[in-house]
Amino acid sequence: MALTRKRLAALAAAVLTGAVLGRLAVRAALNLLLGGTMFGGNFL
Repeated sequence: MALTRKRLAALAAAVLTGAVLGRLAVRAALNLLLGGTMFGGNFL
């Protein structure tokens, strides 16, 4: 039972990390296409 719980916790962490990185990748691609800055700052 403990092994199943560890496996589910690891799977949940992997899914959460993948969702966050996936959203960041989509945001980066759209910013490149639209000519924006990544985090809303003005670098100049």
